[in-house]
Amino acid sequence: MVSRDYQDDELEKRQKHIQEMEERLDRLAGGKADMGFSATCPDEIHEKFLESVLVFEEAEQVTLFEELDKGGLQLPPSDQLDDERLGSKLWEVIRGMALLGAYLHNTNHLSDRELYCLLWTEILREPTVLMPVNPDFAQHIDIIGSGSEEDIRLYLKYYADEEERRRWANDWPDDTVPAHESPPYNRDRLLPRAPF
Repeated sequence: MVSRDYQDDELEKRQKHIQEMEERLDRLAGGKADMGFSATCPDEIHEKFLESVLVFEEAEQVTLFEELDKGGLQLPPSDQLDDERLGSKLWEVIRGMALLGAYLHNTNHLSDRELYCLLWTEILREPTVLMPVNPDFAQHIDIIGSGSEEDIRLYLKYYADEEERRRWANDWPDDTVPAHESPPYNRDRLLPRAPF
């Protein structure tokens, strides 16, 4: 049976550890980093969450392009690839990204060439945090997730179900909801998924 003194010591250690992590996060944020924990959140969950946030915040940023290149994946520009080689290369990149813990979403409105060009010129070159050895962490890259008017239009046109489209029309009556169309490509169902 665990003694009361041992339990009190462990509780005190955990609370001190939480306080130290909160202070580190405040320094990183340049002010109070309010995580919005409820007063009833168990210290064990609070501690684990803060640990994962600190690992992320203190990790060195890299680009997917550099990491794929380090792994031996050649990434030629799209104009050096015919359609067949480009399709194969795109799937090599997608699988390589998944091995690094980065997963694509909402790609069915783009051709293989359009998606490869977008990855090569923008997405693979953006600084990010990768933690491929941590199965609880994944980088989710929503191709239409910027919140721009164009991305919202694409979402409503190709990806939103009828309920979401009705809700959008109701919430934003001045917006024109485009007619629904099936996306021209059917890639998303084949994309690798994060383990969790």
